[in-house]
Amino acid sequence: MDNSTNFIAKLRNSGLRPTKQRLKICEVLFSGKNTFHFSINELSKIIIQKTNEKISLATIYNTVHAFLGKGYIKQIAVNSEQSYYDTNVSEHHHFYDEDKNQLIDIHDSEVEPVKINRKIPGKKIKSIELLVKLQNS
Repeated sequence: MDNSTNFIAKLRNSGLRPTKQRLKICEVLFSGKNTFHFSINELSKIIIQKTNEKISLATIYNTVHAFLGKGYIKQIAVNSEQSYYDTNVSEHHHFYDEDKNQLIDIHDSEVEPVKINRKIPGKKIKSIELLVKLQNS
């Protein structure tokens, strides 16, 4: 299956019509070898750089949130006002560089197992993903 067919399926599965603009968003998000982190505004700039097309922030926002709902990407809230999105949906940890506003993956080999000593009745831990905030010293 070629990428455009795959992108059309992703869009339709997310409840979105596969428009030319949404296909461009898919191309930027899912065509690269490497996964990446982005904010909505950063994604808008990346789309312009890679495709030379301007897509409305509303279209980008709605597409990203539809993909989020289907598990194609995940959201990392770094504070109450700022969220980043990650095309790597596996469980993994992050550094957040507050000075550069940059999210950086931390690989499992770089973190010792996390032990949680508190239990909440009727609940079990689904996953543990750390967000370590950094600033210049």
